[in-house]
Amino acid sequence: QVQLVESGGGLVQPGGSLRLSCAASGSIFTIYTMGWYRQAPGKQRELVANTINGGTINYADSVKGRFTISRDNAKNTVYLQMNSLKPEDTAVYYCNADLSLSSPSPIYRYWGQGTQVTVSS
Repeated sequence: QVQLVESGGGLVQPGGSLRLSCAASGSIFTIYTMGWYRQAPGKQRELVANTINGGTINYADSVKGRFTISRDNAKNTVYLQMNSLKPEDTAVYYCNADLSLSSPSPIYRYWGQGTQVTVSS
């Protein structure tokens, strides 16, 4: 059984900052990718940022230069530092991880429960 537990969402004014955390726990063999997606009301879930074993990091164009993703492999935890937040960043943010259990394959995708981020004055 694997769980992804998120924390750090909330209400912030435009221009403010928030830091999201997501910790994975359970019988994990290897985590290959950890990242963050978001879903605003009436819109599809979209990738915000992810980090892949080996160091590759991807960002959505809309957050480049404002958001920073980082990962602590020893803690199976991924972070998302969000600066210069805008109202259009308002969404439910979901953590995700592609990982294997007990052996290198197969690889499974897990999701956190989601955390609300609201940017409003």
